Amino acid sequence: MLKRDGVFYHIHCKEGDVGRYVLLPGDPFRTDKIAEYLDNPVLIAHNREHKTWTGFLNGEKVSVTSTGMGCPSAAIALEELIACGADTFIRVGTSGRVSEKSQNPDLTGVIITAAVRDEGTTRQYIPIEYPAVADRHIVGALADAAKKLNLNFDEGITHSKDSFYSQVFTDTVPSKNRIHDRIEAWKAGNVMCSEMESAALFVISSIRNVRAGGIMAFSDIEDQASAVDKAIRTACEGIKLLIERDKS
Repeated sequence: MLKRDGVFYHIHCKEGDVGRYVLLPGDPFRTDKIAEYLDNPVLIAHNREHKTWTGFLNGEKVSVTSTGMGCPSAAIALEELIACGADTFIRVGTSGRVSEKSQNPDLTGVIITAAVRDEGTTRQYIPIEYPAVADRHIVGALADAAKKLNLNFDEGITHSKDSFYSQVFTDTVPSKNRIHDRIEAWKAGNVMCSEMESAALFVISSIRNVRAGGIMAFSDIEDQASAVDKAIRTACEGIKLLIERDKS
């Protein structure tokens, strides 16, 4: 990994700065909100889109680092966090609804089980046939956490893409027919949501032999802040469960 003055080039953290467990929002400002759920949080670094806090949950060191938008920057953050010593990652963010099942207005969001690799970053690592799958222990911990908190998150597959506007305003781009067809395929295949980072996190984590999962709040919910807060609470409770289960 690239270092400058002892710290990793992009996230500006060094070994020992982050915990084994790391929450990964995209938005640097969201790290401040998540840090409020940690005991004794300390701001470690902020460089470009990567902002890192470290605190504690259940007496275990836990960090939160923003990845920025998209798989390229998420991959950089993940690689450097792994080099810092972290091995368990939970993406926390927002997503759009895709399948008919996801249209349930009472559903707050999705616990991610796997990702459609409709992006370019992971192709730089390994052929497209390699699956992007969340760690089953993280999926289980998040599902148990949501149940414990009585929050309505379903489990399912996400669609990870590189372009936001071509998906949201499909009719404005030359490839609109191809994109429409692919969106219909994701719907028919029961893909629950769409976002821009999970595929990279899952593929790279599998390659590096670490664990990754994710929980997404739907971005169209009227009170989005409340939905994101529920995702954060579930992720933090999931980490607490993982800490106890890892000890045993």
